Amino acid sequence: MLHLAQVKKNPDSGEMELLLLARQTSQDLWDIISHQVIPCNIPMCFRDRVLVLVKLGNDHEIIEVKEAKDWVMGLVETYLTNGTITPQWVQKEQEKVEQWRQEITAKSLDLTRRQLELETQKEQLQELEGKLKNCEE
Repeated sequence: MLHLAQVKKNPDSGEMELLLLARQTSQDLWDIISHQVIPCNIPMCFRDRVLVLVKLGNDHEIIEVKEAKDWVMGLVETYLTNGTITPQWVQKEQEKVEQWRQEITAKSLDLTRRQLELETQKEQLQELEGKLKNCEE
């Protein structure tokens, strides 16, 4: 699994460690990790505090480490240049979300109303059935 990490020198042992910062869960989705440190048991030529991408195995063994500069620049290019994400774009997206929320709320209210109507009709039918049985007797 791919992680974003910061190279960190352990102040006690002097050994290099990796401070895991985030974990990739899908192509464009990452989860923030809260201060998880793993020892770096492979030789690295990265300095203290450098951001790296780390591919970890199932047992948190380090499979691959590479500098994160190109990855970060890709994010900047994709999301932060040419006005891709502007305050106006964010505002429009928030408005869309609010509109969807209102539509879903209206549909939910309508479904609840229909359910109550059906329950009322069911009760009325049961009353009529009861009256019919009483009339037949």
